[in-house]
Amino acid sequence: MDIEAIKKRRLAPLGTPTALPSNAVADIAAALTTLLADVFTLYIKTKNFHWHLSGPHFRDYHLMLDEQGDQLFAMTDDIAERARKLGGVTLRSVGHIARLSRLDDNDADFVTAQDMLAELCSDNIALAGFLRATHTLCDEHGDVASASLIENWIDETERRTWFLYESGRHDEARG
Repeated sequence: MDIEAIKKRRLAPLGTPTALPSNAVADIAAALTTLLADVFTLYIKTKNFHWHLSGPHFRDYHLMLDEQGDQLFAMTDDIAERARKLGGVTLRSVGHIARLSRLDDNDADFVTAQDMLAELCSDNIALAGFLRATHTLCDEHGDVASASLIENWIDETERRTWFLYESGRHDEARG
């Protein structure tokens, strides 16, 4: 194969055939990519807290955060592939994630278990809002497949929020 053919192939668009109009593809792919950056940020924060937890409820919280991290990571491929199925592009690097994510990192040397649960609860509430906004956008463009996926992610996010909230309340009640 000659060098010119290779260069041409590298410049070929990544477009995928879709029945959605180009403006819908651009809007939804951008929203999904931003959502993906948020999910990766929350995944890393959840794993950070999972790894650095300490205290009397260590085992329970450690296992809960591990399960939640797995759930978040499982979302990432589905979100990215949905953007690609539409004919859009998605994240390309850690830097891209950092530029797009609407959630804050936490790389503090020490965070109490209570503060970890509260911060993750707040972040999951925010993620649910981002998911709902993306669902609305999908509805506006008639993208029922993306909307359907997002409905399940909202339910999972609300469950994570519930577990984090109730786990934090338990400690508050005990003082």
